[in-house]
Amino acid sequence: MENERDTRQVDHEGLLKEISTLSTQFDMFRFLKKVTDLFGMRAFMVMRIPGATTQALQTASIISSWPAELLSKFDQAGFIVNSPMVARLRKSTLPFTVDLDQEMQSGDSRALAIFELFNQFRMPRSAFFPVSEPSGERGVVSLFGDRPPLDGQEMLELLMISTHVFDKLHEIGRKDVKPTDALTDREIDCLNWTAAGKTSAEISEILGLSEHTVNHYLNRATRKLDTVNRAQAVAKALRTGIIS
Repeated sequence: MENERDTRQVDHEGLLKEISTLSTQFDMFRFLKKVTDLFGMRAFMVMRIPGATTQALQTASIISSWPAELLSKFDQAGFIVNSPMVARLRKSTLPFTVDLDQEMQSGDSRALAIFELFNQFRMPRSAFFPVSEPSGERGVVSLFGDRPPLDGQEMLELLMISTHVFDKLHEIGRKDVKPTDALTDREIDCLNWTAAGKTSAEISEILGLSEHTVNHYLNRATRKLDTVNRAQAVAKALRTGIIS
């Protein structure tokens, strides 16, 4: 992909002002999708820094535009465990970039498998911007794509945007009221099994429902939780204590 940044002026101040007007996670999703496009990238993810016992990226993700297939394959392979990227995020608050083309040259089988997965979705390069909430909890805003590496000015602009984004997500999160009463038992069951890594077909067998009904419950739970897809619905349900 050519760097669209070269031919499109980014209104940095305008973007920061826009963040202050956002009121829901869906607003933030659309905003981050726009930022991703403006900087010539393909996908974004905002997540909390995974703990030492975290087994799935899905449980750390707050909001993301990763393809569902990529997230599923990433977690099935257990790539979050002993991840050098996560280890770096735990040790430093400095932004950094990763080029899987270079990582692959190490000859490490794990690095090769990760490269092949991300290259399948044309996302071999990424940039990470560590951030924190007023409470001190740390997170990271990250962008993924196949454009040439971000330059210094872009990194500075994205770091400022990321800081404002994470602070706004914290503000939005504080307004979240546990919508347990709004979710039915079946919807919560389906979210729990989705968090456990089960597909709709597998959940239908476990609960004795049709796959269509399972999809209906999950789609309805996604709307009730004001999220844009199942992965984000599960992340929000975990974060707000609806499921564990």
